[in-house]
Amino acid sequence: MQVERIEFAGEDGITLVADAWGDPANPPVILAHGGGQTRHSWGGTAQVLAEQGWYAVAYDHRGHGESDWSPDSLYDIVHFALDMACLARRFSTPPVVVGASLGGMSAMLGAGEIEAGMFSAIVLVDVTPRLNQAGVMKIFEFMHEHIESGFGSLEEAADAVSKYTGRPRRADLSGLRKNLRERDGRYYWHWDPNFFAPRQNGPGAPERLLDAAVKIKLPVLLIRGRSSDVVTELEVEEFLQLIPHAETVDVDQARHMVAGDRNDIFTAAVTGFLRKLRAAPALNEEGE
Repeated sequence: MQVERIEFAGEDGITLVADAWGDPANPPVILAHGGGQTRHSWGGTAQVLAEQGWYAVAYDHRGHGESDWSPDSLYDIVHFALDMACLARRFSTPPVVVGASLGGMSAMLGAGEIEAGMFSAIVLVDVTPRLNQAGVMKIFEFMHEHIESGFGSLEEAADAVSKYTGRPRRADLSGLRKNLRERDGRYYWHWDPNFFAPRQNGPGAPERLLDAAVKIKLPVLLIRGRSSDVVTELEVEEFLQLIPHAETVDVDQARHMVAGDRNDIFTAAVTGFLRKLRAAPALNEEGE
């Protein structure tokens, strides 16, 4: 399936890059990756969505992948949410958002604080308004470990990822290559190091997300890695108190990187939820 590369302006004019699959006339789905990742982190999910009649658009957050770095290091959570709003407003109908970690936070803030009718539904991928801080710190430690030094080869980077995720190193490193940039013979993560600088309302500001979550009335699905140490059962319990109409799915043998750990099961959960969304208007029209 042909993939179209798209550029669009973010909240403060910053240039953001996306890939699009499917017919633009179909209902849109935004795929928003997690912090430190890129738009290439979704496996085959976007293609499956397009094959099932959706227009799937995966984009790089500011400071990530091929999108511009913020010249003023504007990486508070609200800037990511406003960028997502810029993309959502490009469509003639409100899109579904599938957001992992940072992408999910942006979706919650967008729907609960910025504009109530901006999205038609949200799929949160191992993210809730409040996260388990021990799990979050493990992510930060891993991402900080190689900020300055980088990696001497793709194989070295793959070994580091394998050690962190607990998954065997993949033989095909082409996907990992898309998440790295080469400079002076070494490989560095494809994101702005200033993204992880401390800030008052940076990624993970729970109070603001808690306030936004209680205002979300649209359909919500939380897909959690059953082995995640970022979203534990305690965080899920609080999440369901905030958004009691939300659905939840646990993916076995998956940690925080659910789409990467079990992409087939993850994709099936997303497409199943979207099928129900499509069926709901027809049922309502029939009065059932």
